[in-house]
Amino acid sequence: MFRSLNTPALWAITLAAAGIMMVTMGARQSLGLFVAPLNASTGLGIASISLALAVGQFVWGAIQPVAGAVADRYGPGRVLVAGLLLLALGSALTPFMDSTWGLVVTLGLLSAMGSGAGSFSVLIGAAAHRLPLEARGAASGMINAGGSFGQFIFAPILQKLIQAFGWMSALWSLALLTLAALPLVGVLSRGGSAAHAPAADGKGLGQSVREALRDRSYLLLHAGFFTCGFHIAFLVTHLPGEVDLCGLPASVASWALAIIGLTNIAGSLYAGWCVAHYRSKLILFWMYGSRAAMVALYLVAPKTDLTFYIFAAGLGFTWLATVPPTAAIVGKLFGVRYLGTLFGLTLLSHQIGGFLGAWLGGIALTRFGDYGWMWYADIVLATAAALVNLPIREAPVARPQAA
Repeated sequence: MFRSLNTPALWAITLAAAGIMMVTMGARQSLGLFVAPLNASTGLGIASISLALAVGQFVWGAIQPVAGAVADRYGPGRVLVAGLLLLALGSALTPFMDSTWGLVVTLGLLSAMGSGAGSFSVLIGAAAHRLPLEARGAASGMINAGGSFGQFIFAPILQKLIQAFGWMSALWSLALLTLAALPLVGVLSRGGSAAHAPAADGKGLGQSVREALRDRSYLLLHAGFFTCGFHIAFLVTHLPGEVDLCGLPASVASWALAIIGLTNIAGSLYAGWCVAHYRSKLILFWMYGSRAAMVALYLVAPKTDLTFYIFAAGLGFTWLATVPPTAAIVGKLFGVRYLGTLFGLTLLSHQIGGFLGAWLGGIALTRFGDYGWMWYADIVLATAAALVNLPIREAPVARPQAA
């Protein structure tokens, strides 16, 4: 699977990007652990804290095409440094906030902009510009796996820090961990060869974006990815609350989030392999369809520790594994010259769904006392996402001919 990464330089680029993704996604996907302690400390209410995190879901997506466009034009180095600094600043300032709008600024704007600028659109675009064609599928899988590994290690560590030293110290520790990733930016920026950079095709960025937004397949891809965002944001924000409603300890939620991250490492690597062997739209069909089935099974299962761990493992295998096939379709449709921008727009659709998943989850809990309606919405949306991927225009995967 990794034979295409056949030089130390290719490995260095891929591992540096995966390391940055580990930090930015590990920080972002663990924020749900802070909802209960923030509420207990500030008394703002679950709905208010959910609003701040929902704004963060949207901002994380909104910054992706902007960061991708800047990186496409000027290179990824400055974008990634700025992103890590903003993420660290947002984490460090959050303990000083005691109002909804203060949390919106730190968690909804600063942290979200920082993690978004150091996420998929910039990192996958940077790798695509620096790696040969045959190495891009394996690299995107590894970069994606880096984000999942971050969730696996950050969730239990942050939960332990919250329990041992309090949520404020945990956030300050998170800020320091974020700053420790800065040296990886230099490795990624200096790596690669200009020989792998995409050649200019005469189209400007604006023209490429306008053509993409008129493409039916591109819009269908956005519709499916919207559901992915709804699903993921709802769970990372409210899974700790669901665990609490079931009368289970907070450690179950942190370990469930960690299991999601661990199993998605395998899922992301497998997705990277599948992209090279099957049509990406069929991969997405089965991923979304499996999510609908797993949520339905969860609803009828007894709510025990083991149920949450099995549920997390099943969901985790496809958690962020949708990214490699989605990015691959964008690259097939439009090439990689403006991949950071065009895939960033797809991620914006993802995070509009994320905003609704995080925010409506808080509204559902406040009004109905549980998340029942959110689970039913999740099943419907996942089924629809599976179906809308089937009409996407995608050529069959090229098979090497036998000698």
